[in-house]
Amino acid sequence: MPIDDPRTLVSTEWLAAHMDDPDLRIIDGSWHMPGTGRDGRAEYDAEHIPGARFFDIDEISDQRSSLPHMAPPPEKFVSRMRAMGIGDGHQVVIYDSVGVRSAPRVWWTFRLMGKMDVAVLDGGLPKWKAEGRPTEDMPTMVRDRHITVTRMANLVKDVSQVASASKLGDWQILDARAAERFRGEVEEPRAGLRAGHIPNSKNLPFPELQNPDGTMKEPDALRAALVAAGIDLDRPVITTCGSGVTAAILSLALEIVGHRNHALYDGSWSEWGMYPDLKVEKG
Repeated sequence: MPIDDPRTLVSTEWLAAHMDDPDLRIIDGSWHMPGTGRDGRAEYDAEHIPGARFFDIDEISDQRSSLPHMAPPPEKFVSRMRAMGIGDGHQVVIYDSVGVRSAPRVWWTFRLMGKMDVAVLDGGLPKWKAEGRPTEDMPTMVRDRHITVTRMANLVKDVSQVASASKLGDWQILDARAAERFRGEVEEPRAGLRAGHIPNSKNLPFPELQNPDGTMKEPDALRAALVAAGIDLDRPVITTCGSGVTAAILSLALEIVGHRNHALYDGSWSEWGMYPDLKVEKG
């Protein structure tokens, strides 16, 4: 049974039924790892769900930082959303071209800016297309819309806060990377990063939260996966990954199961793996 919660996850059926709602806005939040040879914007230009706008995770970021796609300053988010015709009073649905991969990062960014009427499309573009639903290659007509944001600082953690959590254990740290990366058995895809994981962190590779068709598992199965990874759902959680994108899949899963006290480590391994004075565990 689909959840159809317009603040977390909605089904393709839900989106199809609401396509004509005047306050619905659809976003393509596709992003691909460097080296995959895929270009999210080019793919969007060629084919997207009717009316969708493209959210460029790399561009709508804090480009003063040397780290990849760090969360944008509020004023930059505001200017980009206005240009995309997305504003106050809109219900936003975000999808990506893989299933549920980068769309949760965009969902988390909206929440960081205090915008809660935002959901991820379960199964994304692949499920939408597999069901024979329409796509188009036309640019979407947009009208500027006023948007107000309030940065929710409790939803994001920086390196010093994560280092403190690693040492004190007051927050649990959950890593979405593949098990062999977490254990430090393979080289990191980004050059110059050490292998391993943040001391005292737990590992839950994000595919374990998903079905083979790229949809999210049922809430009970999500809860079971989190508990099996060693997470106490009565205590706060910091999510992390390679560069802060797939960590948001963990954040989405926590939100779906009703766990509200979670934050995302924006720098993730791109930051932690770079600094030799930060301890790294293997195994």
